[in-house]
Amino acid sequence: MKAYRLLTGPDDASFCHRVTEALANGWELYGSPAYSFHANKFEMYCAQAVVKEVEATYSPELKLGSL
Repeated sequence: MKAYRLLTGPDDASFCHRVTEALANGWELYGSPAYSFHANKFEMYCAQAVVKEVEATYSPELKLGSL
C-alpha cells in the first residue's frame, strides 16, 4: 500500500527537521511544498506531502508516522 502524510508547521528549522526525518525513514517527497501566511500569528506556515510504499493493510487506526 502507498501511505500518504502531509507534514505542516511554521516555516522554521523544526519543520525542516521533520521533513528530513521523514526522508531518513524512507518517505519520499510528493509534489511541491506549499506556503501560507497565518495572519493572527504573523508567521509563514509550510506543508509538504510525503509518500511511502509499505507492507500494511489500511486501517483508520494506522499510525502513519510510525511507518
